[in-house]
Amino acid sequence: MSPSNNDDASGATSNDGARPLTRKELRAREKHTESSDVVPEQAYETGQDAPAPATAPVPEAAPAPEPVPVPESQPEPVHDHEPVQVPEPEPEPVIPTAPDTPPSIQDAGPAAAHHPDDALIQEYHPDDEHFYEEHDAGHHYPDEAHHDAGHHYPDEAHHDAGHHDDHHPDDGHVDDDHHADAGLFAGAAAVSVVAKPSKKVRRRRRLLALFLTLVVFVAAIAVGAQFIKPLLGNDKAADYPGPGTGEVTVSVQPGEGTRSVATKLESGKVVANADTFLHAFASSGGTLSPGDYTFKMEMKNSDAVSVLLGNDKSKVIYFALSAGLRVGESLQAISEGSGVSLQQLKAFSDAPGQFGLPANAKNLEGYLAPGEYRFPLGTPAKDILQSLVKGTTDELVAQGITDPAKQYEAVIVASIVQAEGGQAEYGDVAGAIYNRLKPNDQTSGYLQVDSAVTYGLGTKSFNFTDEQRQDKSNLYNTYANPGLPPGPIGSPGKTAIDAAAKPKTNDYLYWVTINLDTKETKFSKTLDEHNVYVHQYNTWCQANVGRCT
Repeated sequence: MSPSNNDDASGATSNDGARPLTRKELRAREKHTESSDVVPEQAYETGQDAPAPATAPVPEAAPAPEPVPVPESQPEPVHDHEPVQVPEPEPEPVIPTAPDTPPSIQDAGPAAAHHPDDALIQEYHPDDEHFYEEHDAGHHYPDEAHHDAGHHYPDEAHHDAGHHDDHHPDDGHVDDDHHADAGLFAGAAAVSVVAKPSKKVRRRRRLLALFLTLVVFVAAIAVGAQFIKPLLGNDKAADYPGPGTGEVTVSVQPGEGTRSVATKLESGKVVANADTFLHAFASSGGTLSPGDYTFKMEMKNSDAVSVLLGNDKSKVIYFALSAGLRVGESLQAISEGSGVSLQQLKAFSDAPGQFGLPANAKNLEGYLAPGEYRFPLGTPAKDILQSLVKGTTDELVAQGITDPAKQYEAVIVASIVQAEGGQAEYGDVAGAIYNRLKPNDQTSGYLQVDSAVTYGLGTKSFNFTDEQRQDKSNLYNTYANPGLPPGPIGSPGKTAIDAAAKPKTNDYLYWVTINLDTKETKFSKTLDEHNVYVHQYNTWCQANVGRCT
């Protein structure tokens, strides 16, 4: 737009066509139309205001301000309501239609060039020391007055109005300083604000941070485990490759558990890991038996298990003794397993004093502890028997019986308990036996047990005659002879020995096993009650022919 101060009406006329409108009238008309946010289409096409309705009042002209000195070359100021003779204007170029959306100072392109401060605002840098000099200089106008005014207007009122041209309506307009400051702050905000990363980028960063944290955490655990593992013993090998070297002898005591044996094997470097060895032994389904076993160092778990189970009997002496066996039966089993003659074994048994038994003991009856045994090939017969006797005496000592004479008495009671009672009632059977030995009005000190009578008869049948029941010559006939028999009647197991050493306190005098399969045993305090249970036993025997012979 030209900075001319002429009040050129540009050919505009009043509503009635009497005279041309002055520039102030045009500006007042424009202000009125702009306040309603409607720009007549004719204003863009012809530069004229749209004809007002006939009834619309003509707006009064603004009061004339005091004149402002202007250069002589400029025409005299035109007063309001006076016609001005102006030359016919040359045809003006057609003004393009206004865009639907007014251009923003931040829009790029030629439309932003209409504002002289746009380039300065967009190129504002707060740290640029030359910026303020350029801003103070404004635009390069020919003189100071021109600089201060910003644009050449014909009078002071124009200047005070704050650039009342076609692009700056009066409403809401601020002075140049405020306008420049607002532009500067807008530019500074536009430059200083940094766009936030997108959600996708932030999510990716969070996932990366989480992944790195997990990696560090897992690495810390792995490193820490290497230091903790030796303290927990988890750095041991699970097994040796085998087959092993050297020779290691490990003794398994009667009643010793597999955990204790596994610990011995690990300590002797027979197996690498006691836990894995226990797992291999349990998987085999075998049972542990007392005895001396010969191993190699650094054996495989499976090979060590085979030694304990006697799977390779050609390399060891192996035999098994059941609880309740009589001495002759035990010696026969030892002979078969060791290769030692039965006569040699019997000779050692008939001299019990050399094994620490009391003088009233006739042989090793009751002292050959039941269980599975393995001995190295070539082990002497006496050493084998001594090992079995030691298993029984050690259990008696463990129960608090150290005197050999008391031990012998306890073994006799334990052998009767083993032969008479069901395993669940061993303690009650032992208590009833000691009650019978005491003075009472029912048994008068007689044990009256069938198992002792049959032992003296040399049979295992509980069916014997009344004559045999009354035979005093049978020293083991507890119906005819009071007190305990002269010796044990078999090999008691650990449970029976423990019951004999510490019997249950009760008032029973009689017992009878009424079912040989379930070992159900009935106890009573009187003979009449006992006879009722005996009848139940006979009924079971009749229903199970051949089982009660």
